[in-house]
Formats: sequence, structure tokens, C-alpha cells
Amino acid sequence: QVQLVESGGGLVQAGGSLRLSCATSGRTFSITVVAWFRQAPGKEREFVTAIRWSGSSTWYADSVKGRFTISRDNAKNTVYLQMNSLKPEDTAVYYCAASGVYSISNPDRYDYWGQGTQVTVSS
Repeated sequence: QVQLVESGGGLVQAGGSLRLSCATSGRTFSITVVAWFRQAPGKEREFVTAIRWSGSSTWYADSVKGRFTISRDNAKNTVYLQMNSLKPEDTAVYYCAASGVYSISNPDRYDYWGQGTQVTVSS
């Protein structure tokens, strides 16, 4: 089992920044990819970004390219999501997820999920 705990959400004005953290524990050696998804009220969960657990490959949704950056601190077993130039449409619950297979944007391929952290961007 892998445990994921997100933190860092909050309320920010449009144009502002937030950094989310995803602390992992348990059988982290089984992780291949860690991703961030988000879900706004009344909408489906959508892929935001992902990073390989070992290595440097990263992937981003077109809607966040150039504004969001995913990174990893192996010593702390933590993945970060730096969000800059936030827009009201970024408002959602953000979830960290881990997969043991090489899957990127399909949420069904992720076995482990955090509890989510709310990000609200005011206009």
C-alpha cells in the first residue's frame, strides 16, 4: 500500500501562486508515476500534470503548461505542484495520485489517491 497526503491548498486571488505538496509513504518503491488531478464542482476529474518517480520525465495538460510546475524530492518522498498565474478556472479540489504502471492521464490507472486539497482562485 501507498499513502498520499496533500497539503498547501487555500484561497488566492487571480494571478497569485500556491504550492501543493504530496507526501508519500508506504511501499513507495512500487510507484512508477505520480500525478495531480483536479475536480471542479459538477465536472469530471481531469489530469493536470505527472512526473516519473525515478527519472525526470514530466507531462502537463495544455491548460496549465507554462504556469504549473511539478517536481519531486526523493529524499522526502514528496511531490510538489507549483502553481503560478492562477486563474478562477483553476478552482477545484486537487488530488495527488500514484500509479504502479506507466500511465499518465487516465485516472482509472492510478491505484492510490490522497484525500484532496481545495484550491480556490478569486477574480
